Amino acid sequence: MPEIARFYGIIIKLFFGDHPSPHFYAVYGEHVGLFNIDTLEMIEGDLPRRAKKLVIE
Repeated sequence: MPEIARFYGIIIKLFFGDHPSPHFYAVYGEHVGLFNIDTLEMIEGDLPRRAKKLVIE
C-alpha cells in the first residue's frame, strides 16, 4: 500500500483499485481509520479522537 503522507506519527496510505467509494487509510500505531476522500468522514476504524482531528485538518 503506497504511503502518501506521514505526520505526527500518522501515516496516510492509499490503495490503487481498491473497493468502491474513494477512500484512504490513516494508520496511527496499532489504530487504523478508513476515511472517505470526498467528505473526510471516518467510515470505520478506531483512531483516537486527536489523531482523527489531525487527519481531517
